Amino acid sequence: MLFLVPTPIGNLKDITLRALEVLKEVDLILAEDTRTSSHLLNHYQISKPVTPYHQHNEHKVVDHLVSQLLEGKKMAIITDAGTPGISDPAFLLVRACIKAGVKVESLPGATAFVPALVNSGIPSNRFCFEGFLPLKKGRQTLMKQLAEEERTMIFYESPMRLVKTLEEMATYFGPERLCSVSRELTKMFEENKRGSLQEVAAYFNEKTVKGEIVLIVAGKS
Repeated sequence: MLFLVPTPIGNLKDITLRALEVLKEVDLILAEDTRTSSHLLNHYQISKPVTPYHQHNEHKVVDHLVSQLLEGKKMAIITDAGTPGISDPAFLLVRACIKAGVKVESLPGATAFVPALVNSGIPSNRFCFEGFLPLKKGRQTLMKQLAEEERTMIFYESPMRLVKTLEEMATYFGPERLCSVSRELTKMFEENKRGSLQEVAAYFNEKTVKGEIVLIVAGKS
């Protein structure tokens, strides 16, 4: 069996009792970054074999992992933070397991975009998740398409590109389109900045931006 186990996005207390039980019971833990995951595992005194599973090796190891699962091993896949498969590795292995008849179980738990969405003040009854925007190829075309999207939009962004992305969206969506930027969610320096694309871009342009970022943008009215 393969377990998809969400891990805290910042605060180590934000993990379920069931997630801890699963991590203690499996034969092998697949981790996006073994160094990052070691902090969580050591904190909860979980001593299990851990092996890397990330975007750079997933195509190479997926068949071997499925073979081990078919032989009866239990595995858990975790990422640096949040739910595996949401802008993080997992999809390829899950698809291969389903095809091979291996049982896959996904545990509920932390996902960065949910708290960012519900505390944004932007309608959450209908939304679409876009993850990370393409850096170059297709970026302009996608921006033009999303300018017509009527649902609330959810993006992940890096600190280095946040201001650029906000300014581009102000150009394509209009400077008065409402947005909310959530930074360092659940951590000591959590920040939620709400306002128009123009206002929020100007705010972050005046400071050094750090941490994991979720960007919520209102749909076209």
